[in-house]
Amino acid sequence: MNAPRWPLRRARDVIWGGGVIAYPTEAVFGLGCDPLNARAVARIFAIKQRDAAKGLILIASGIVQLEPFMQLDDTMRKALLKTWPGPVTWVVPAAPGVPEYLSGGRDTLAVRVTAHPVARALCETTGLALISTSANLSGHSPLRSPPAVRRLLGNKVDYVVPGAVGGLKKPTEIRDARTGQVLRAG
Repeated sequence: MNAPRWPLRRARDVIWGGGVIAYPTEAVFGLGCDPLNARAVARIFAIKQRDAAKGLILIASGIVQLEPFMQLDDTMRKALLKTWPGPVTWVVPAAPGVPEYLSGGRDTLAVRVTAHPVARALCETTGLALISTSANLSGHSPLRSPPAVRRLLGNKVDYVVPGAVGGLKKPTEIRDARTGQVLRAG
């Protein structure tokens, strides 16, 4: 499944302009933006009606896009690379200076190198790691299609990227990079 180029360029322009997009991921539609644009991230928290203390996930097309946000030792790096690209999110030590709105004020950050073709192409087209949080109101079921996103979120999102979610029925597994412990089963 290759992503058409024009929606990716449109999404890139929205993200580079400080906007918020909705896009397909492994299991659900996600909301995304430039993780270093504090205003765009604040919009995502407002759209979802989510507490900023919960932090957010960053996705990327490769580990290089995530390196500025993480502090990994060799053991952690090897564990991550065994599961990526793929549907495993890792909680890793955050690099110094990572904004609190990304980490929820903790010393860790959740990250994933996605294998979903559209999400991966978005990261490649923008040249950025992206915010990835489910497209829904906090506490409600995640949305799984562009029409569902448009119905619920309407004009709160600047662009909805066309495409289908991956085959996962549940959100991605989450593991702790320091201990290897599974924090959320996938």
